[in-house]
Amino acid sequence: MSDAPRPVLVVDFGAQYAQLIARRVREAHVYSEIVPHTESVPDMLARNPVAIVLSGGPSSVYADGAPRVDPALFAAGVPVFGICYGFQAMAQALGGTVERTGLSEFGGTPLAVTKADSALFQDLPSEQSVWMSHGDSVTVAPDGFVVTAQSAGAPVAAFEDPARRLAGVQFHPEVIHSEHGQRILERFLHDVAGCAPTWTTSGVIEEQVARVREQVGDGLVICGLSGGVDSAVAAALVQRAVGDQLTCVFVDHGLLRAGEAEQVERDFVAATGVRLVVVDAQERFLTALAGVSDPEQKRKIIGREFIRVFEDAARGVVAEAGQQGQAVDFLVQGTLYPDVVESGGGTGTANIKSHHNVGGLPDDLAFTLVEPLRTLFKDEVRQVGLELGLPPEIVWRHPFPGPGLAIRIVGAVDADRLRILRAADAIAREELTAAGLDRDVWQFPVVLLADVRSVGVQGDGRTYGHPIVLRPVSSEDAMTADWSRLPYDLLARISTRITNEVRDVNRVVLDVTSKPPGTIEWE
Repeated sequence: MSDAPRPVLVVDFGAQYAQLIARRVREAHVYSEIVPHTESVPDMLARNPVAIVLSGGPSSVYADGAPRVDPALFAAGVPVFGICYGFQAMAQALGGTVERTGLSEFGGTPLAVTKADSALFQDLPSEQSVWMSHGDSVTVAPDGFVVTAQSAGAPVAAFEDPARRLAGVQFHPEVIHSEHGQRILERFLHDVAGCAPTWTTSGVIEEQVARVREQVGDGLVICGLSGGVDSAVAAALVQRAVGDQLTCVFVDHGLLRAGEAEQVERDFVAATGVRLVVVDAQERFLTALAGVSDPEQKRKIIGREFIRVFEDAARGVVAEAGQQGQAVDFLVQGTLYPDVVESGGGTGTANIKSHHNVGGLPDDLAFTLVEPLRTLFKDEVRQVGLELGLPPEIVWRHPFPGPGLAIRIVGAVDADRLRILRAADAIAREELTAAGLDRDVWQFPVVLLADVRSVGVQGDGRTYGHPIVLRPVSSEDAMTADWSRLPYDLLARISTRITNEVRDVNRVVLDVTSKPPGTIEWE
């Protein structure tokens, strides 16, 4: 098995951008992992990091209980880069001065480079706009550091000690609003820390194929396909590793968008050759959802029914394998790195009693977990999918909730309401694709306000139809999002087609709420 790459550790001080920093490091072709600020220096060093990045955070370094940096970290010989709070904590730990000067800076801020030949700013403009978010400032750099930039509110906006391979900046180079932020981060990684830009998703495929083969051996594996990119790529990767030892189960609960069940059955199987068991459970789910309007209740019902259907299918696979003298011991899940981080880090392979997407397999159905994507972000998963030969229609599919269209119907779910929403959604997706904007939009929920009626005029007659809500959003990781500024003529085409072609809809509205305060989905 190939050796895992030495990581750049991103130490999370509670920053909203810690995951983004890790992504940016990987975009510089250097592997990264996130660790909590509570992890001890010996434990960090035991991971054999090639460098360490200290993230921002919401605290003030001199507040009671504020996270600290152990000065031993800077004596370990590992290159360290501080960002925002991490920059201030680094300065404080090394004997510098951090003060509340009364000159806070938030948002786009002019930065003046004071040392043009510095390791971080060499060949970059002497005046540039960066993204600041601080109330405290470093006013005196630690001994041995050279101040390399300043701003109106930060007399020490960047410093570095190349001899010890230490550096830091007050601003956020990881956000796109810092004009040369990625280049500055790459300067630290490549030039100061000496990290070779060799990490790619191709290496991930090779590494994970070897890991899965070692973990599974001759055992049999089952995977629950949802139709989404995560489970599809996870299954394709495991298929690459163990071939026909894998059986995929696809539960068609009747809550999918137009053409999605067929796409899984046709395109995924054609691309991978995987053995696929399809369970048609549409009637079962509609019966269980009849008359239920509460969104949380809908989610629970769908989760419960999915568990039961998947359990039945899994037992069928297990029974068939048992007739051949084999056991199905492994379950594939499309867990991504943000899932691992947000749930506290995970522990690798484990015996589970819950399905990652639906909240609980029964106690007597225990598998050993196989998670080949647990080190990857969504954009990296898509790249792996392309390299594995999955169709672009699957790889670039917008994120779609497990409960499907049920939580895009505000009100009770029935076959007629699903027909209305499915038709409207198909038109919106078709027009977005025709406009070439699929990849500019993170997600495009189309919502049916089933319990709302509005007056309209169609065919010279009064109508009393349902409103459809368009909710296109742009995001990098779904933690925050903004509504997508789609061209007016595109929105007009979508609206005209929906009101012309979808019976019982006479009004189309646009949701222009960001996240926060709203969520991406309505329910």
